[in-house]
Amino acid sequence: MKILVLNSGSSSLKYQLIDTQTSNLLAKGNFERIGQKNAFLTHKVGEEKHKFELEVTDHEEALNIIISKLTSKSCGVISKIDKIDAIGHRVVHGGDRFKKSTLLTDEVIKEIEESIPLAPLHNPSALAVIYACKEILPDKPAAVAFDTAFHQTIPKERYIYPIPYRFYENNKLRKYGFHGISHKYVSNRVAELKNVPIESLKIVNCHLGQGASICAIKDGKSVDTSMGFTPLGGIPMGTRSGDLDPSIVTHIMKEENLSVEEMDKILNGKSGMLGISEVSVDFRDIEAEAEKGDYNANLSLDVFAYRIAQTIASYAVSMQGIDVITFTAGVGEKGIIEREAICNLLGCFGVKLDKELNNHKNLETKISTPDSKIEVWTIPTNEELLIAQDTEKEVKNIL
Repeated sequence: MKILVLNSGSSSLKYQLIDTQTSNLLAKGNFERIGQKNAFLTHKVGEEKHKFELEVTDHEEALNIIISKLTSKSCGVISKIDKIDAIGHRVVHGGDRFKKSTLLTDEVIKEIEESIPLAPLHNPSALAVIYACKEILPDKPAAVAFDTAFHQTIPKERYIYPIPYRFYENNKLRKYGFHGISHKYVSNRVAELKNVPIESLKIVNCHLGQGASICAIKDGKSVDTSMGFTPLGGIPMGTRSGDLDPSIVTHIMKEENLSVEEMDKILNGKSGMLGISEVSVDFRDIEAEAEKGDYNANLSLDVFAYRIAQTIASYAVSMQGIDVITFTAGVGEKGIIEREAICNLLGCFGVKLDKELNNHKNLETKISTPDSKIEVWTIPTNEELLIAQDTEKEVKNIL
């Protein structure tokens, strides 16, 4: 089955066309700056990369162009639109209603709409693409994968915040967690590589990129995670603060006379690694400055490693032990320095990193020594493949 996987942002639309029978990626791309004058599409087929500068006003127009490229004679991979069997949508927030990927229906669309207050920057763009597909590909079945769904197995005492209970009952304020699609893929994949049932493993997956989260996965289910009500919570990220004393927020707002919107921009866009290092959101830039002896750059890397190691350690309580630690996403897959620093801090748990095995980027491999009490792996994530596979499961009964 050929599945078109769509992942929308407020001004972008990423896509992959995947053959689920072979797990082959046929084509992928990203339409960026939708609605702006300098919009462009990057379309990749194998090693071939095509770039098109095309002004588009909305996601529907962008999707039309993407389909035209997928079916074109010059850079296409299918002869006509009918060769697309189904569509898989990635949606950031499904509230507490969805516990797995689900067939797209009018009722599901309504639920996504009702979750907009929980993800005002993400869900509207996902809905825009869903509506566009209903216009352009009206006869194609579709499914939705939610980033929050995997975390719906977290026990209530771990997702409830210690604030008046009415805020949970009336406003749905609770820990939701994110990156669930990635956490699910990586945990399943490491179980496959180890050739053991996932139900027998206690896994801590570290999804480390510009956005980052840690997840405790026991018996194949999420039992705790670092991100909270929003993707701002948890460990420090590229520009996001992660967890901090709530009074810091109100103190800064009072001292500098800031509005809610201004404070939100600081926490989401000017904090984290950028805020501490005062260098960049790019770990390569921070590492380069740290190598030169820059104090703030070194400090930011130390904070990053410590907070992650501390979170991993806490998940030994969540699962009553840890069997495997996995690293994934941009920094997790490429961050040789970061992985070593984190694992060194976990030496008290018997974690032993093999420096030679760790000296790589983007490999699917074990990087701990044979006598390490906890295995450590790097597993490149593949959220789109998991979305395609889930979509096939959901739509095969109606085709």
